[in-house]
Amino acid sequence: MNSIYQALTEIEKNNESAALCTVVKSEGSTPRHVGSKMLVYPDGRFIGTVGGGDLEHRVLDEAWMAVADGKPRLLSYNMSDPARGDPGVCGGQVEVFVEPILPASMVVVIGGGHVGKAVVHLAKWLGFRVAVSDDRSEFCNPESVPGADAYYAVPMEKLTEQIKITRQTYLVVTSRGSGIDAAGLPNLLEANAAYIGVIGSKRRWATTVKALKEKGVADEKIARVHSPMGLELKAETPEEIAVSIMAEILMLKDKGSGKPMKL
Repeated sequence: MNSIYQALTEIEKNNESAALCTVVKSEGSTPRHVGSKMLVYPDGRFIGTVGGGDLEHRVLDEAWMAVADGKPRLLSYNMSDPARGDPGVCGGQVEVFVEPILPASMVVVIGGGHVGKAVVHLAKWLGFRVAVSDDRSEFCNPESVPGADAYYAVPMEKLTEQIKITRQTYLVVTSRGSGIDAAGLPNLLEANAAYIGVIGSKRRWATTVKALKEKGVADEKIARVHSPMGLELKAETPEEIAVSIMAEILMLKDKGSGKPMKL
């Protein structure tokens, strides 16, 4: 069992994903006792066991789905009659809790200007991991943009070669112009990010959309982008704009409505 806990430590340290499966109920004759654990990796590897056989295969399938959708599940199985679809003939009942272990959500700020710097500060305060990227090295270092966990001084179109973008990744594009966005967004739109937001006016975004379509980017890909990004707060200062952006990210992440709390 120590190897599972050690593996969990490594998963957290390396910001990886897995699913922890634990037998939480065992009645009658069952293959494993309460507390038995199995740690399942997305690539098919696993440590430990919850009983072997068809039961374990079913739990493995659910574990991989849990990693994919991020949702825990409580699985209940009778172990009596395979002819009725039961995963065994032991005669007992077993419940397995499957808990997805996902990396902390990460905000990637692309553009280390005034707004980008404010977003980094606020996102870090809110508990996100934060990375900064800018093609200008002088805008992408701890001295100019303090507080980030990682810095990638590369053009936007090269960012996917440097960082793994997952469903826990929120991309905040605070670049200095539509031309940069049009060059960099096609690669980002191929990644499986939870959120892609682009700063700027509606006119700037319309210009970017035109350029993306000329590059052959599909409409459904372009539709993923939130631009202008953020909630309407009449924000003006970099700090106010950062609040607007992070409010939208939190709303989407936690499935909020964005409506006033007061009825």
